[in-house]
Amino acid sequence: MTGLVARIEAATPPGRDRAVDALRALAILGVVGGHWLVTALVADSGTVRGASPLTEMPHLTPVSWVFQTLAVFFLVGGMVAAGSWASAQKRGVPYGPWVGGRLARLFRPVAAVLVVWTLAAAAMLAAGVGESTVRALGKLVWSPLWFLLVFAVLSALTPLVARLHPLWPLVIVLHVDLVRLGLGGPQELGWVNVVAGWLVPYCLGALVARGGLRGRTSRWALLLGGATAAAGLVLWAGYPASMVGVPGGRMSNLDPPSLAAVAFGLAQCGAALLLLGPLRRVLRRPAAWAVVAVVNLAAMTVFLWHQTAMIVVTTSALLLADGPLPGLHTVPDGAGWVVARLLWLPVFALALLGCWAAFRGYEQGGHRTVGGSLVVREAAPERKGRARRA
Repeated sequence: MTGLVARIEAATPPGRDRAVDALRALAILGVVGGHWLVTALVADSGTVRGASPLTEMPHLTPVSWVFQTLAVFFLVGGMVAAGSWASAQKRGVPYGPWVGGRLARLFRPVAAVLVVWTLAAAAMLAAGVGESTVRALGKLVWSPLWFLLVFAVLSALTPLVARLHPLWPLVIVLHVDLVRLGLGGPQELGWVNVVAGWLVPYCLGALVARGGLRGRTSRWALLLGGATAAAGLVLWAGYPASMVGVPGGRMSNLDPPSLAAVAFGLAQCGAALLLLGPLRRVLRRPAAWAVVAVVNLAAMTVFLWHQTAMIVVTTSALLLADGPLPGLHTVPDGAGWVVARLLWLPVFALALLGCWAAFRGYEQGGHRTVGGSLVVREAAPERKGRARRA
C-alpha cells in the first residue's frame, strides 16, 4: 500500500489541483449513494418493478438534498473543460482533436454498458422473463445515462460557453418555468431546461477557471443565496421539496431540471467552492490524495455500473433465497426497510468492485500507466497563485 501511495504521488503533475479531483469524486459517490438509497426493486407476483422509499416515506426527503450532487459534477466539468480548452489554444491544438479526445474518453466506457445490457436484455427475453421486468431493470441502467449526453453537448460547446456568464442560462430557466408552470404554457418547453439548467453550474465552473469568484464572500453569497431561493421556491411557489424525482409525484425537480433544482445546485456549488481551500490542505498528504486519485480513475466506471451492481445483487439473492429479502425485494415503506437497505450497501459496493475489475480498462484505455495498473490523468493545470487565493 505504501508503494502504491508513493507511485501515485510521484506520478501526479505538480500543478494539478487535487481539490477539484476531490469534488468530482464526491459528486460521483453522491449520485451512487443516492441511487442505492432511493431506488428499490420490488419482487411482486413473479415480476420485478421499481419503487422509491420517498413515495411512502416523504420525511426522508432530506436524503435527496445530500445525495443529488450533479450540479457539483457540472461545476467541476466546466472548470476542467475551460482550462483544458485554454491550454489547447496556447499549444495550438485545433478544436477537432481537442473535442474528439474528450468525447472519446467520455463515451469509450459507455460502449461496454450498451453492449452488455443489450445482450442481457435479449437473453432475459429469450429466457421468458417478462417484458415489464426487463423494462424495469433496463430503465435503472439507461436512465442515468441522460446526463452524459448533456455533459457531452456542453463539453463540445465549451469554446462558445466558456465565457458565458451563468446568469444568462439562469434567466432562461426562470422564464421557462414561469411560462410552463406559472402561465400554463406547454410542458414540453421544460426540456429547454435540460441544457439550460445544467449550463448554469457548467458556466459557473468556467467562470471560476477564469479567476472569478475568488473571495470567500462571493462563495458564501452563492451558497446562502441559492439555498434561500430554493427554500422560497419550495415553500411558496409550489415546487417539490425532493431534489430527485419521486414516482407518482405531481412534478419532478430533475426531469426536467426546475428553477428550484438549479437554485439548490447553486447553493451546492457555493459550498463546493468553499471546500476547495480545506481540501487542498488535506490532500497534501499522499495517503489522502491516493484515495481521491483511485476514485477518480474509476469515476466513470463507478457511475456507469453502480446500478448494474445493485441489480446483480438483487436478482441473485432473489434466485437463491426462499422469498423476498427485507431491504432488497420488499416494498420500501418503513424504517425496517431503511435499516435493511443500509446493511445491503456494502454488498452493493462489493458487486461494484467486481464490475470495476471487469470493465475498468474501457475507462483507462489510452492513458499513461504507473506501476503497471494505475493511471493518473492530467487535468488542466491551475496557476499556483490562484490556488493559494482560493
